[in-house]
Amino acid sequence: GEAQVCKNLVMYPIISPYDDGVDYLLLDEALEQGAVQVTEVNRDGSVPDLKVSNRSAKSVLVLDGEELVGAKQNRIVNTTILLAPESETLIPVSCVERGRWGYTSDAFRSEKRMSPAAMRMNKCAQVRESVKERHSFRADQGEIWREISERQSRRKVHSHTDAMADLYRSERPKVNEYLARFRLAIQQVGAVFLVNGKVAGMDCFGRDEILDKIFARLVESYAVDAIDLYDPALEAAGTRADLEGFMQSCREGRAEENPSVALGVDCRVENDRVLGAALIYDNHLLHLS
Repeated sequence: GEAQVCKNLVMYPIISPYDDGVDYLLLDEALEQGAVQVTEVNRDGSVPDLKVSNRSAKSVLVLDGEELVGAKQNRIVNTTILLAPESETLIPVSCVERGRWGYTSDAFRSEKRMSPAAMRMNKCAQVRESVKERHSFRADQGEIWREISERQSRRKVHSHTDAMADLYRSERPKVNEYLARFRLAIQQVGAVFLVNGKVAGMDCFGRDEILDKIFARLVESYAVDAIDLYDPALEAAGTRADLEGFMQSCREGRAEENPSVALGVDCRVENDRVLGAALIYDNHLLHLS
C-alpha cells in the first residue's frame, strides 16, 4: 500500500485477502468477557512464568510483547501463543517492572499495550537463542531491565518501580500525535514500519479483522521508538526501495520449526539481515513479526 507518514515514522500497509479461518479470541477480549484468568503460578510467584486458565470453548491468541498488568509485577509475553479451549497453560514472560514484587491485585489485566518494537526485536533474538539451546522461550531479564532503565533515563521519565508503563504514560501526548496520523487500508493484514529512514520491523496477522482490533497498540509500539530516536532531519525518510529490500531479505530467511508453547508450531526465521518469528496453526499463519 501507499506510505503513511508522521514525522520520522513511516508505515507501509501490507494488503491481502488472506484469512486464517481460525476461530479464536484475543487475550484482552477473553479477559473482558471473564473467559480467561491470568495469575501468578502460585502465591509466591515466579518471574518468568504466569498461569493462564482459559475457561472458554474457544482458543485464545496471546501476542508477543503484550503487557499484563497487576499481581506481583507487570510482565510482557515472550512469544505469540494460541491457548487451547478449556485449558490451563504456563506461559513464558519477562518482567517490565523491576522495582515491585508485591500484590496489587490477585489477577492480571490487559492495558491493551505492547512493549516497544525495538524491545520486541531484542527479545526475539534472546528467545531465538533460548529455543535453539534449551527448547524454551526465555528472554534475558537483565537486558530487558537495562533497556527500560536506559530509555527512562534518555526520556527523563521517573518511575518509582522502574515500570515500562510509566514510559508510555509519560509519552502519551506525543504517542497520540503519531497515532492520529495513521489509518487502516482496506484488507490490511499487517504493516512495515520505518523509523528515521530505516526499516524497524513488520507485523502481519491472520486476517484484517485481527489487525483492526490491535492496530492502535501496534502503531504505538513503533511510535515510542520513533519518539525516542527522533531526528528532525530524518522526517519522512525512507523509500519503497528500502521496503522492497527488506521484503526480499524476509523471503530469503531460513525457517526453523519447533513445538509452540501451546497449540500450533513456532517458526523462527533468520539470516544475516533479518530476524523473525511466526505462529502457525493448522497450516495457517496467525502472527508473523
